[in-house]
Amino acid sequence: MTHRPPPGLARFNVSSDRAALATLREVCASSAWGRRLLAHRPYATLDALLTAADTAVAALTADDLAEAMAGHPPIGRPAPGDPVSSREQRGMAGASDALKAEMLELNLAYQETFGHVFLICATGATGERMRDALRTRIGHTPAEEREIVRTELGKINRIRLTRLVHEGD
Repeated sequence: MTHRPPPGLARFNVSSDRAALATLREVCASSAWGRRLLAHRPYATLDALLTAADTAVAALTADDLAEAMAGHPPIGRPAPGDPVSSREQRGMAGASDALKAEMLELNLAYQETFGHVFLICATGATGERMRDALRTRIGHTPAEEREIVRTELGKINRIRLTRLVHEGD
């Protein structure tokens, strides 16, 4: 019996390189990450795709990470008209005005300290949890924070790839 990949993965595997790269850019804005995943198509399973995605995240340079982070809006301010960032940041949707103001202030301080947006896998997280993580992480060294960002980016990419693979199931 031959194992068949989920329909979304099968579509990804046979799409043109240009279309596949465009799809991958919606998952992660790092062009290096997208090229690495593209180079290993076809993927037999979601697990194989996720393993390749994790390997690609681990290989990102500081510049590649910066490119990836540039594709993420600040927490509490999802990109207008972008259902992905709105869905992922749902935990901030019902936040109080005070929490939203505090997140804005903390986001700005974080960006001033590290030179990029605060990146966290916000899916399923409450506004308070994201705020607490931001409060903690603003005290990290740039090297510590870069590795946390890498981990969070990997989590986000896995969620997005899983959703992509299961679209149309």
